[in-house]
Amino acid sequence: MSSANQTAIDPRLIQDAPGMAGAWAGFRRRVSQGELGSLPVIIGLSAIWIIFYLANERFLSAINLTNLMLQISAMGMISAGIVLILLLGETDLSAGAVSGLAAAVMTILNVKMHVPAVPALLAGLATGTAIGAFQGTWVTRFKVPSFVVTLAGSLAWQGALFSVLGSTGSVNLYDPVITGLTSTFFSTPVSWGVVAVIIGTYVGSVFLERRRRATLGLVQAPLRNVAFRMIIICGAVVAAVSVFTQDRGLPLATLIFAGVVVALELLLRNTRFGRHVFAVGGNAEAARRAGIRVEFIRITIFAMGSTLAAAGGMLAASRLLAVNQSSGSGDVLLNSIGAAVIGGTSLFGGRGSAWSAILGALVIGSIANGMDLLAFSSSVKFMVTGSVLLVAASVDAVSRRGRQAAGRA
Repeated sequence: MSSANQTAIDPRLIQDAPGMAGAWAGFRRRVSQGELGSLPVIIGLSAIWIIFYLANERFLSAINLTNLMLQISAMGMISAGIVLILLLGETDLSAGAVSGLAAAVMTILNVKMHVPAVPALLAGLATGTAIGAFQGTWVTRFKVPSFVVTLAGSLAWQGALFSVLGSTGSVNLYDPVITGLTSTFFSTPVSWGVVAVIIGTYVGSVFLERRRRATLGLVQAPLRNVAFRMIIICGAVVAAVSVFTQDRGLPLATLIFAGVVVALELLLRNTRFGRHVFAVGGNAEAARRAGIRVEFIRITIFAMGSTLAAAGGMLAASRLLAVNQSSGSGDVLLNSIGAAVIGGTSLFGGRGSAWSAILGALVIGSIANGMDLLAFSSSVKFMVTGSVLLVAASVDAVSRRGRQAAGRA
């Protein structure tokens, strides 16, 4: 099939014409096709921050923004796992319960059985991995909808949490390694050193990818688009660390969360495994006929999703300095799924980004944080967050119809 025919079939292959006129025409085309990426989320987040800043100037203070990042790290980590599963067009209703169970396993091993912190943390992660692999295998082998399997898992793992904690119901954490996950802040020189490494790695990976695509003769995004994206991301990193250094420094929990998201994005965009994930989420049967090991991809993604849920649960336990029978319950699951969807990951599979976890968590966390500063009740917070989630899901559905219409044109 010729390149002209490919362009006629898939409008996404059309490259922008040179100059500002070409960039504007390309933007209008992407709007009509529902291919706006993270732009609506960034605009919405900016509006939220402006509104809360006008209502209370403390919202954009260094100490409050640092606290905001600490507050969303655990939820964002769980949401990163949800993003992976949504990319397959599946769902995971057990993530909250898995996070609580993994944190309980870690805590009991460390506090009751005196296992050192690192092996206890690894055991918590292994708990999540085993649960995810089990649920993914059940979905794959028995063809039971993931909604049903993970709903059953949510109930079962909640019961396992009660069993692990026993009659005490609550166990406090004292190990400095575990509690230090959310109470460690890097000094200013170290923080800027980390920024230099992050920016250097990111810029290098972008140019290596462009060189690889050029060698293979593949279509590349216009250089101006790449440069604009690099400026935005690098500017955001510098601005964030500037804020952190005005308070206590760069939080370790934020660095862990951001590091996981970057690693996932590189995995999804720059590896064969990542491309297979998108292929399975877009059309599993077509992926199977193309020789992709669909069952392996599904089981692996479910295992990775639950591992990240376990990591989020342990971060939450580190911040609260305890694990109890309500760990992982309440609005943990709904906020984590909401963050993934609000951040731009499609509920229909095959479309999304690991960055969705950060953006969506920032939106939900900013709403909760700002309303706390303004002394709003929990009922108002729930209603506002629910409304934002409904709008995000509606935008996703409308965008999907726009892409389907563009594909048929």
